[in-house]
Amino acid sequence: MSKHPFVGLAGNIGVGKTTFTEKMADAFGWSPIYESVADNPYLSDFYGDMNRWSFNLQIYFLHKRFSAQRKIEHSNGGVVQDRTIYEDAEIFARNLHEMGRLDERDWETYHDLFYIMTGYLRQPDLIIYLQASTDTLLTRIHARGRDYESSIDPEYLHQLNVAYDKWTNSLKDIPVLRIETDGFNIFEDTKHFQSILDDVKKYL
Repeated sequence: MSKHPFVGLAGNIGVGKTTFTEKMADAFGWSPIYESVADNPYLSDFYGDMNRWSFNLQIYFLHKRFSAQRKIEHSNGGVVQDRTIYEDAEIFARNLHEMGRLDERDWETYHDLFYIMTGYLRQPDLIIYLQASTDTLLTRIHARGRDYESSIDPEYLHQLNVAYDKWTNSLKDIPVLRIETDGFNIFEDTKHFQSILDDVKKYL
C-alpha cells in the first residue's frame, strides 16, 4: 500500500461509520478523522425545524470537513475519515434542496462554495460505502439514544439511501468499495472484517 493512503468512510446516518473508522484505523495504524457531531451547535435545531436550519447546518459541516481535510494534507501516515466532504454536498445538501428544505438561493450559494473549497483538496484514494436498509438504520439510531435523532423521519433516511446509491454509482474518478452491513456485526464477525481489510489493501 501507499505510505500515505487516504480512505473515506461513506454512509447514511446510523450505519456504523464511526465504529468502522475506529476499527480500521486500529487495524492499519492510521489516523482516524471523526465527524463533528457531539459538539455540533445546529443538529438539535435542525431536526426540530429543517427549513430554518438547513443552510446553517450544511455550512457548519462544510467548514468542519474542509478543516479536517486540510489536516489530512499534512499527515505523515494513512488516514481514514468518518464521512467525506463530498457527501455533505451530493447527499445531504442536495437532498434538502430537493425536499424544499433548502431554497434555490441558499443551494446555489452553498454549492458554489463547495466547489471552490474542494478544488484545493486531495481526493480519497478509496471510498468505502457502508450500506444498510432503513429499518436497520432506525434500529441502530434508536439503540445509540441521541435525543436529537429521536424524531428522524424514516422517509428522510430512505431518501438519503436512494441518494447514496445514486452518488456512489456515478463516481468515476474515485474507486468505491461497497459493504452491506444489515447482517454484519463488526465486533463479532471478525473473519468478515478481516476480508474487508484484505479488499482495502487490494484497492490501495
